[in-house]
Amino acid sequence: MGWLPEPIERLLEVALVGELTVVGRDGRPITHPLIPLYDGEKIYLHSSTLFSKKLEHIKRDPRVSLALTDPVAMKGNLDRATIQGTARIIEDDPHADWERLILDLWQRKEPAINDFLKARVALPLFFERAVIEITPERALFWADGRTDQPPVETRAPRSVAA
Repeated sequence: MGWLPEPIERLLEVALVGELTVVGRDGRPITHPLIPLYDGEKIYLHSSTLFSKKLEHIKRDPRVSLALTDPVAMKGNLDRATIQGTARIIEDDPHADWERLILDLWQRKEPAINDFLKARVALPLFFERAVIEITPERALFWADGRTDQPPVETRAPRSVAA
């Protein structure tokens, strides 16, 4: 497994929505709700390639943050976490990369994707997807959502973040 603390890994496993924040063209933060998928080391998100500003922003500035804050999206878990890291876009083959890299993780977290897969020919643009791969570098954790308390901060070992 990766270096992220176990409570944060637990949040990543259950979270149906995370808030990805990217740096916009004017240097301001822009936040997008996405499904976080975690393989034990990297965090994966995915996006339609059609008119995606978030992909353009990441290509220009790969510094990102992923917040896990919604107790409904985390199946009642009150813990909160913010993970900062560096993102890269994988889009060499927008028809197959995402299937190869994240489909298994996506199906385990959100089985409803199988219904979309059955209708694939009716939704061709939905399935032209880029994968956003985040290498975590710093994590902040608030147990029980206690944001009135300082977070527990964890940083990646130098060999991981390099």
